[in-house]
Amino acid sequence: METLTAAEFAALALSLAHLGTGPQATTARRVLRRLIDDLHLDDERVTATVATLTRPQDAETAGRARVLAEAITARQVVRLHYQDATGTVSVRDVEPVTCLVYRDHWYLVTWCRLRRGVRAFRFDRLLAVEPTAIRARRHSPDGFLPFQGKAA
Repeated sequence: METLTAAEFAALALSLAHLGTGPQATTARRVLRRLIDDLHLDDERVTATVATLTRPQDAETAGRARVLAEAITARQVVRLHYQDATGTVSVRDVEPVTCLVYRDHWYLVTWCRLRRGVRAFRFDRLLAVEPTAIRARRHSPDGFLPFQGKAA
C-alpha cells in the first residue's frame, strides 16, 4: 500500500475534526490511528501529533473546522478573528490552504492577505471564522505545510 502524503493526512485530519463524536467519527479516528501506526514511526512528535489527530474536537472548534473545510473546498476567503500568543487580537482575510496537526495543536495554514505571505493560525486562538463570498486563488498544499520537512 502507498504511504499517504502530508497533504492527504491533513485532508483526513480536517475531515475528522468536524465529524464530532459520533460512531462514524470514532471508527474513522481508529482507522487513521491504524494507518499511522502501520508507518512504524517511533518519535515523540509523531506520538503527540497522533494523539491530537485522533482526539475529538469540542463543538465550537468542530464548527470552525467545518467552516474552514467548506472554504478550502470552495476556494473562498475567510475572515479570521485571531488572538495571538501575546493576547493581541487581529482580523484578517485569508485564503485557507489546508489544516494540519503538529504535536498538541491544530493549525490553519493560509495565504494571509494582510501579511502577504504564508501563515499558520492555531485553532485554539481562533475567536471566530466567517466565510466570505470572495474567491481565493488556488494554492497547492505542497510547500505550505511548515512542519513537513524538505522533500528528498
